[in-house]
Amino acid sequence: MLERLELEAFLTLAEQLHFGRTAERLHVTTSRISQTIRKLERRIGAPLFERNSRTVTLTPLGKQLRDDLRPAYDQISAGVTAASRGHNVQRTITLGFSGAWSGNLLVRATELFRNRYPHTAVDIEEIQLTDPLGRMRSGAVDLQLTEFPIAEPDITTGAIMFSEPRGLLVPQGHSFATRESVALEDLADTTLVTLDDALIPRYWMDHHFPRRTPSGRPIPQGPATTFWPEVLVHVSQGIGVSTVALRAEQFHARPGIVFVPVHDGPTIDYGLMWPSAGRNPLVPPFLEVIAEAAQHE
Repeated sequence: MLERLELEAFLTLAEQLHFGRTAERLHVTTSRISQTIRKLERRIGAPLFERNSRTVTLTPLGKQLRDDLRPAYDQISAGVTAASRGHNVQRTITLGFSGAWSGNLLVRATELFRNRYPHTAVDIEEIQLTDPLGRMRSGAVDLQLTEFPIAEPDITTGAIMFSEPRGLLVPQGHSFATRESVALEDLADTTLVTLDDALIPRYWMDHHFPRRTPSGRPIPQGPATTFWPEVLVHVSQGIGVSTVALRAEQFHARPGIVFVPVHDGPTIDYGLMWPSAGRNPLVPPFLEVIAEAAQHE
């Protein structure tokens, strides 16, 4: 999971290209920034910055990661700022989302909600796919927009807000890259880059990252990644392919990667969920607002 300090340290250093100024902006020590960046680079397995005694520059991989993370981070920050304007804030609801396109819907819903309920605050955070339920179960998130299916006894699910066509993310030189579409059965003939599933329900993984084709043929399983940018790196390097919502192409298109429709795959459905017990009283009114915002999605 990409921690908040890792995200902010990376994006700030990518902008400042100076460890001291980055530390000053984030109100931490320079050594803390250095440790955080080294930890992130170890997890990715490649350097994000080139350093010497005089300069700091982004590596090509660092530039890719910056371009992938910055739009979603800016959208979330804008939504939180809009939700926090005004005075006399009395109540707070915390929203979670996975996928930048889900964040767009929450930002619009937050603006509507803040206008109708001016004495409330809305916090928004991205949920890592490798731990889709942890933030809700810890009490940190009150309402979450996420990929279905979700079938947990302690979590209530609501309506599907929108659905996305399923696609396959493939390297440019892959045999699938020139096709108009592929079938689920074709997955047996390639390697599927997946997610670290230690904290993910098995039924969820089988739905999004299947181990067998519809006819029962085994699908070769490739690296298990810990967060989304790793998937892009593995695919761009030709290690394998990965399932994806086709709308991801609007956010993650780049040279060396091709998005191919899966013509017989089920849609990727995005729905709402919240804790079954101890529900935040702001959840019901926010459900009404987000349903209205989704009509314009």
